[in-house]
Amino acid sequence: MVSLSWSRALAWRMRQQLLDPVGTESVAGVVRRLGAVPARLDAVAELAVRVRRERSRSGEVARAVAEGRIIKTFAFRGATHLITPEDGGVYLALRAASRMWELPSWQSYYGLTPSDWPLLREAVREALADGPMTRDELGAAVTARPKFRHLGFAFADGAGTLLKPLAWQGDMSFGPPRDGRATFQRLDRNPRWSGLPDLDEAGMRAVEAYFRAYGPATPDHVRYWLGEGLGAGRKRIQSWIAGFGDRLAAVDIDGEPAHVLREDLDELAATPATTAVRLLPGYDQWVLGPGTADAHVVPPARRALISRQANIVIVGGVVSGTWSLTDDQVVAAWFAEAGPPARDALAEEVARLATILDRPLQSTVQMA
Repeated sequence: MVSLSWSRALAWRMRQQLLDPVGTESVAGVVRRLGAVPARLDAVAELAVRVRRERSRSGEVARAVAEGRIIKTFAFRGATHLITPEDGGVYLALRAASRMWELPSWQSYYGLTPSDWPLLREAVREALADGPMTRDELGAAVTARPKFRHLGFAFADGAGTLLKPLAWQGDMSFGPPRDGRATFQRLDRNPRWSGLPDLDEAGMRAVEAYFRAYGPATPDHVRYWLGEGLGAGRKRIQSWIAGFGDRLAAVDIDGEPAHVLREDLDELAATPATTAVRLLPGYDQWVLGPGTADAHVVPPARRALISRQANIVIVGGVVSGTWSLTDDQVVAAWFAEAGPPARDALAEEVARLATILDRPLQSTVQMA
């Protein structure tokens, strides 16, 4: 069994997530590597992608969405994410498998039985056949049908829950914004869309992608990612992990057991530790992938702060501070337990951020 330190394991993970060295992948390549990128705020999603690219341009994520190279939709925890049309169906298939629209609470609240959903899905697809529609427009088209006239409240501003299962089942995704308002479009009109795979195929592909980007990992990590994130059942997740058999190799990381894909084992073993400093946006997949409860990435005493979506400073993969931007000042709040601030490396990373944001920036360090 290969034995290594957490510093080396995190260095390999940084390599896999295009953080050290910074990658040369396309926008879609970055999204595919991470599986999904949180997209509640467009600026934050773009920063998460651009910090992982050697060369990038402002607005490139929005252009990729408009061109169908990536998709914006509801995914993990029902939140808005960027996924790729080629691989994103894997995550949507797992999310849809929970079939929460069949819960008694859903049936009662929306006045819809499970047998009504095929007709509702058909109504939505037909409404979107001629192009993207705003929430209001889609609601008007759907409620024009007598069977769904009572659903007007489900399309009101701030009421998006009913729309999520339609996205999970591959009927629609977000379209280009119109006058600052979100639109929805048919997903099957994207020529890159690969559809939703069979559930077990989706599960195996999702587990493989997780170990590739977020390994070394434990079964608990996978259950967190696919179970808490997508609602996949515990027994199914266990069966998918077991299905890898000898393709998963056991490793010892500072005395703790974990696994990695066997084909990645030699590269993992040869990866040296790193002291690379990176400035990442809040709720970056670097911390969401393993979860903020993972003490190897997020110091336990700082978990509440990181869970509140603070922008993070990582050193060698460990969250070592937070940062904020005011005018031309990047203020890094350095955690005392992280040791002396890496001022030179931080200044270099701020200079890289200045290039990304196309504005001059200065750095200030405060102890926190």
